Amino acid sequence: MAIISLAIFVRYRAAGFLHISQMNKTERLFALLDALRGHRRPVTATLLAEQLAVSVRTIYRDVQDLIAMGAPVEGEAGVGYVLRAGFFLPPLMFAEDEIEALVLGARWVQKQGDDALAQAAAAALAKIATATPEDLRHTMADAGLLIFSEGSRKETALATIRKAIRCECRLALDYTDEHGISTQRVVWPFALAFLENKRLLAAWCELRGGFRHFRTDRIVAATIDAARYPRRRHELVKAWRLEQNIPPDC
Repeated sequence: MAIISLAIFVRYRAAGFLHISQMNKTERLFALLDALRGHRRPVTATLLAEQLAVSVRTIYRDVQDLIAMGAPVEGEAGVGYVLRAGFFLPPLMFAEDEIEALVLGARWVQKQGDDALAQAAAAALAKIATATPEDLRHTMADAGLLIFSEGSRKETALATIRKAIRCECRLALDYTDEHGISTQRVVWPFALAFLENKRLLAAWCELRGGFRHFRTDRIVAATIDAARYPRRRHELVKAWRLEQNIPPDC
């Protein structure tokens, strides 16, 4: 009955017919779990209350109810709460806008010249579609959202770059700049930016002794060094944002 109630809640709220104040307690607890799942770090009861349009006291009470029912919610009042990774939630339910966002995002990824990411996007959509109580494969296939790309070509280095970023490893590049000058670089890759019809690798360059940006379509070859670079990736990202005046939410 709880799953049926949640399904009805999602569809009615997506259509604008249901405010959170009209939910029963079971639906409200599901909504709180869903809100917690959207935060990687502890989130305060005040922020949760604003998100769910309830009082802070209601959040405190509902969190204690979830903990009593076995949900691995960690934290405390005044500090924040986080849902421990690996917790099994009830079957996924998606509103129409959420489905279209997933389809649009996956189709955009498939146009970015990275075969591995394109295959992963298709596989992720298939898993999501069949993990819901209602099979969404036809709904996703019929979504009237299209992505057109002006000849984005395949780039074999993208998968290697992404792997180097994940493992925080040095990357040896054969690179040709806009003037046709070729150089060999050893870089510490920490981010890959996807722009319209081009991609940029952000990295610390050992040759230049500073942050540099490399167009991936000018990378002739990329080889991962087994050695990790000496600084953690999040430290490089933080320093790069400060140098480039890039706000944290970008």
